Amino acid sequence: MGIGHSHDHAHAPGGGHAHAPADFGRAFLIGIILNTGFVILEATYGWLSGSMALIADAGHNLSDVLALLLAWGASVAAKKPATSRFTYGYKSSTILAALANAGLLLVAIGAIAFETFNRMAEPAPVQGMTMVIVAGIGIAINAGTAVMFMRGRQHDINVRGAFLHMAADALVSLGVVIAGFAILMTGALWIDPVVSLVIVVVIAWGTWGLLKDSVEMSLLAVPKGVSESGVRGYLAGLEGVTEIHDLHIWPMSTTETALTAHLVMPGGHPGDAFLREIAEELEHHHRIGHTTLQIEMTRKPCGIDC
Repeated sequence: MGIGHSHDHAHAPGGGHAHAPADFGRAFLIGIILNTGFVILEATYGWLSGSMALIADAGHNLSDVLALLLAWGASVAAKKPATSRFTYGYKSSTILAALANAGLLLVAIGAIAFETFNRMAEPAPVQGMTMVIVAGIGIAINAGTAVMFMRGRQHDINVRGAFLHMAADALVSLGVVIAGFAILMTGALWIDPVVSLVIVVVIAWGTWGLLKDSVEMSLLAVPKGVSESGVRGYLAGLEGVTEIHDLHIWPMSTTETALTAHLVMPGGHPGDAFLREIAEELEHHHRIGHTTLQIEMTRKPCGIDC
């Protein structure tokens, strides 16, 4: 191993897998079963009662069931070991799942908005009490499912997506309940499509954040919560380091972050303990669990990645 190209891979104690995915398999399963049953119930009674708001909410809930399935499948795939071909394993499947979920929501938004505008042009009779009862069931199911994902929402975009979807659905169902009572009291048929339109806006608002975050992760942007300048400043301040180049920070999955960097140290390689200390610092204070450092005594010619 040449002095000018010594390459060391350091992980923090415990494997260095910061914020590894928690096992939410049971929560995903329960959420999928409950919401699948509710989609069937809501769509059926929405059709029978003539409520576009119920049908719109059922369409949203169907997209959430698909989102839960994708997120669950990705979380399972992320735990599979690496292979000679997929040397990182399937961790990035969690990022692809988040991106696919955002795409599903965009499709749902378009379909619901199209039918809503048609209904606004030609209002149809609506059974207000049916809206109230069915949407009330939705509040209980969606709020209960959201609670199951609450503790993991800070560290995993897929779990956060599941939590936000379920919490938003509970609020949307509350809006449908209010609309049902308003129709019962006033008889105004325009209330139903207007509520449906509000549902579309709520879905779009939540989708934008998920889409933005998942696209950024797909493009290997520095994950939220990690400061590139903070990491660079820490590495530059290390004793013996005169220069840093080829610093890259990227998401390996929705929960794990990796870093590679070249440290120019004219005084020579400081030893493994030095690298372990860096890995621990990056793990505990910068949320980076996979650190690879290359020590160089002289600055290499600047390439395209500098």
